[in-house]
Amino acid sequence: MVEDRTTDGKRIAQLLSSEVSGREDSGLDALAVADADPDVGPSADGERAYDIALRETDDEAETLAEVYVHPDRARIEFRERVDAAAEAGETAGLRVRPKAVKPPRTLVFVEDGGEVKRATDVLVAVLQSRQNSG
Repeated sequence: MVEDRTTDGKRIAQLLSSEVSGREDSGLDALAVADADPDVGPSADGERAYDIALRETDDEAETLAEVYVHPDRARIEFRERVDAAAEAGETAGLRVRPKAVKPPRTLVFVEDGGEVKRATDVLVAVLQSRQNSG
C-alpha cells in the first residue's frame, strides 16, 4: 500500500484549520480560525494564511498564533506562551525554533499532513499553560 504524504504548505494549513475549527475535545473549542485569507499562496518566506485566536465573549478575540504557508510546509508562529510552545513542539517531534523579535516568538514547523495532529497537541499545551498560569 502506498501512502501519499501531504507536503504542500497550503494544504497542511487547511488541514490544521479544519482541526482547530472541527475538534471540540482537549479544549480546542476555545480556539477559532480568524482573519483567514482563502486566496493565500505559498512563498519561500511564508505568507500569512490565518490567525488562531482565543474565543472571547466580548467579540474581541486575542490572537494566540499566526499560520503561514510555504511551498513545502506550514509554520505556526506563537505570539504568547512561547516557552510552552517550544517545549510542546519539541516533545511532539516537530521542528521548533525561536524568532528573535520583541516580544519573542516561537516558530513550529508542520512539514507533513501527518504532523497536523501533533501541531494541535502543541496548541492544547499552550492553552493549558495559559490556564495554569491564571
